[in-house]
Amino acid sequence: MREERGQITGGAVIYEPVELWGSIAGKVRVIEGGKLYVRGAIYGDLIAEAGGRVHVFGRVTGKIIVYPGAKVIHSGILGKDAINKGGRLYVESLAQVGGKVKHKKGDTVVEPKNKPVTGSDWSAYQ
Repeated sequence: MREERGQITGGAVIYEPVELWGSIAGKVRVIEGGKLYVRGAIYGDLIAEAGGRVHVFGRVTGKIIVYPGAKVIHSGILGKDAINKGGRLYVESLAQVGGKVKHKKGDTVVEPKNKPVTGSDWSAYQ
């Protein structure tokens, strides 16, 4: 797997396994054969097309758009909407979405937010 630790401007097309520790300024497309692990930041939109796989641990300031045949797991911070247009979108409970999760087609799962344990709930853990 290739690691990117620097800063890339002008967007990117991902067609192989890449682990992003740095940042990309612009639109990022993940196409057939591409696997992207975002641990850094994308300053723009993230688009997963057919055959693309993405796991966001870091930050995306724009939208995430998932097309048919793509899979995205969101565990980080998203500035705008997460839109599923026919792929598989999974939003973990600790993830933050600045806009809305929009389900047009495909499989969309949004884990419920974890509630802090307080008051009478605490006795169950003792």
